[in-house]
Amino acid sequence: MLDGFSAEVLARVQFAFTVSFHIIFPSFSIGLASFLAVLNALWLWTKDDTYQVLFDYWKKIFAVAFGMGVVSGIVMSYQFGTNWAVFSDKAGPVIGPLMAYEVLSAFFLEAGFLGIMLFGLKRVGPGLHMFATAMVAFGTLLSATWILSVNSWMQTPAGYGINEVGQYIPLDWWKIVFNPSFPYRLVHMVLAAYLTTALVVGAVGAWHLLKDNKGPASQRMFSMAMWMLLFVTPLQIAAGDFHGINTLEHQPAKVMAMEGHFDSHPDGAPLILFGIPNQAEKRVDYAVEVPKLSSLILKHDLDAPLAGLDTIPDEDEPPVAIVFFSFRVMVGLGFAMLGLGLWGAVMRWRGKLHSSPMLHRAAIVMGPMGFVAVLAGWITTEVGRQPFTIYGLLRTSDSLAPVSAPAVAASLTAFIIVYFFVFGAGVYYILRLMGKRPKVGATEDITDGPIRTAGTTQVAHKGHKNQRPAE
Repeated sequence: MLDGFSAEVLARVQFAFTVSFHIIFPSFSIGLASFLAVLNALWLWTKDDTYQVLFDYWKKIFAVAFGMGVVSGIVMSYQFGTNWAVFSDKAGPVIGPLMAYEVLSAFFLEAGFLGIMLFGLKRVGPGLHMFATAMVAFGTLLSATWILSVNSWMQTPAGYGINEVGQYIPLDWWKIVFNPSFPYRLVHMVLAAYLTTALVVGAVGAWHLLKDNKGPASQRMFSMAMWMLLFVTPLQIAAGDFHGINTLEHQPAKVMAMEGHFDSHPDGAPLILFGIPNQAEKRVDYAVEVPKLSSLILKHDLDAPLAGLDTIPDEDEPPVAIVFFSFRVMVGLGFAMLGLGLWGAVMRWRGKLHSSPMLHRAAIVMGPMGFVAVLAGWITTEVGRQPFTIYGLLRTSDSLAPVSAPAVAASLTAFIIVYFFVFGAGVYYILRLMGKRPKVGATEDITDGPIRTAGTTQVAHKGHKNQRPAE
């Protein structure tokens, strides 16, 4: 089935497949970790048991999503050494330490406090448990910071030099870490993670409200999700605007592909709402345009000139159709999130937030759309960088290891089979957990988590008797 494809194409497909699976879980766990920290803090502050019930409910889902994110990330990283060894050799002095910092600081922080967050409330007390929960949330954000720094450096390289063997070496770590696109990319991704989590939480709350709109835990999670959509979506749209302006400055070809501008526009460029890019003929077929609006968005001037792909050599053009459509999917879903948040605000004002079946059904439909938007944004970013792995410096075709197409095809086939079985089972389990309604008054007991090892005595607590040491 994969015969006829080159080793480069197969290696790119394999990396795209594995990173697409991987990005789903961190984009959820980043937002969910912060949500858990907020729930725990609100429980300590208000003493309202509803927050503790929601914390216990979502921490199980977080644990599964976190585990799948770790596993998928490890598998993905091995491809740097197998399929992309030339890239690893040339860029290793820069990206290697950054990825090591992510493991040594962020991942160790998450893993070190994860057990306390999941099982330690009755052992360490509320205060230290809150601290552990906050550290897990901070660790997920720190992890995203390092990984996005690596990716951003590949998009807008800075602070590097080239040694005698052609490797990119660090000259200024501050410029490497805080490269020109990093702040915009970090804000955009973190806000995307929060919106993704809000949509999932809102969908779960809406699902249970359709069955019983009197459940206090379901009402609370749905209300919190609608608040998040209402306030964070406009911030994300503004962050996306700033990110687009930054991209125009440092990666103009990507923006040209996003906008579908094959030709330069010296007197103001139109915004192409929809069309079918025809890269062979250098035009957008069946284009629906708004005159000069693209210049207004990108340069805040209706008559500002915008260069097109006619100024870029053909061999340096990204695949326009993929970037064009993925960008519109991302933007369209962003405005759909804003619409859902505004709808929720209207229903809240009318006192029908928890008794509007149409709103709840819309929230359920939008539940997975955060993941779709994240994937669309990733496709826009990564495909728009082509044909380079390090923008303007190292081409993708020059980054490939000396691997054979049959070997890559075999591993890609194995990945597809294993991923769909393993991660399909994980997603199914998460959906099963989400399908159970959280009940106020049903608090978890410490026996739900690991509390002893062989040869130790189980701690006595209410409702259970001491057990004898294992023989």
